[in-house]
Amino acid sequence: MTAGDKRKSSVEDTKAEKQESPFGIWLSRGLHQLFDDVANEPIPDELLRLIEEDRNK
Repeated sequence: MTAGDKRKSSVEDTKAEKQESPFGIWLSRGLHQLFDDVANEPIPDELLRLIEEDRNK
């Protein structure tokens, strides 16, 4: 196992611990309540057009 592997697994462990802790659960639910509606909005056509133009350069 390399140092990068150890660092990656410890980061993943920390994320899992935060999500399972009462604070992590509370935070996740609160963020979903605040931002799910916005995240589920369609991307404006103008923005999609700009992305496609940039991709084609």
